[in-house]
Amino acid sequence: MDKVLVTGAAGFIGFHLARLLAKEGFEVVGIDNINDYYDPNLKLARLQELEIDTTQITYNDKLKGQITFIKLDLTDAKNIHQLFAEYRFDYVINLAAQAGVRYSLQNPQAYIDSNITGFLNILEACRAYPVKHLIYASSSSVYGLSEDIPFQEDNCTDHPLAMYAASKKANEMMAHSYAHLYNIPCTGLRFFTVYGPWGRPDMALYIFTKAIVEDQEFEVFNFGNMSRDFTYVDDIVESIKRLIPLAPIKNNPKFNPKKPTTSKSTATYQLFNIGNNSPIALLDFIKAIEKVLGKKGKMVLKPMQAGDVSTTYADVTSLYDYINFKPSTPVEVGIKAFIEQYLESLKK
Repeated sequence: MDKVLVTGAAGFIGFHLARLLAKEGFEVVGIDNINDYYDPNLKLARLQELEIDTTQITYNDKLKGQITFIKLDLTDAKNIHQLFAEYRFDYVINLAAQAGVRYSLQNPQAYIDSNITGFLNILEACRAYPVKHLIYASSSSVYGLSEDIPFQEDNCTDHPLAMYAASKKANEMMAHSYAHLYNIPCTGLRFFTVYGPWGRPDMALYIFTKAIVEDQEFEVFNFGNMSRDFTYVDDIVESIKRLIPLAPIKNNPKFNPKKPTTSKSTATYQLFNIGNNSPIALLDFIKAIEKVLGKKGKMVLKPMQAGDVSTTYADVTSLYDYINFKPSTPVEVGIKAFIEQYLESLKK
């Protein structure tokens, strides 16, 4: 069996990916620091779905379930290297990161620690114990001030609007450096507004659903004049699964160093958007939630927040050409799946 490390395995996307890869026959090791950016009980509940005995979790100890889980922080370079030395991973999928655009306005240091220092430790471990392919999470937020939509991977990404976006842009540059210097095959994935069952409490779908269920008011920014390329989590993890064996090649013939582009290189490096390629107006998204719940929400319209953008829209042509797959789950299907899981969690 190929050995795969999934960082952020107790997180939203990491949980879904670890579960999928385990079912596909990979030997999956998952790590997560289970921090308190949002309620750790949700992270523990995800691990319980993976048959991990969460009452036994102690730092840097192994627990067996559908995967092997280890509570470990990416900033712990010593133990990260020991982990790589022990398992000699074939593949690494780095999803662990300090998430959230809004939180980065109050606590920028968290993004340096996790997203910069933590990612550097992963790169260094991949250098010391070579892997066949490193896949890491970037973000649609790197497009920043750009209004050149739909966003293509070779668009300018030099104008991030918050530290979260800046840290993800930095990850792309760090990965390129290591791909060039040490021939580490690196693929960066720019995720577009991922949603679905077991989603984070700081994300729009969770916030809106919780407020409507509890008959509470909720804020809608830019007076509702926003749209997002909402991407269902199952489509995200299916894309990653297909990408795992398809590491980038050296001296990609599509790269011209006299007219360099962002998404390809002479190094073993590439970037892809992963989005639904179909933006949904935020107010329509809310109506879809209301339809499933059978209840109207109490919206409070607010001005645009600092660090936010009005529209995201992914061009996924490159992704489809590479893996013969692109996200396509209708938002109505994804919202229904989330709400069913959310209501079930309330019963528990």
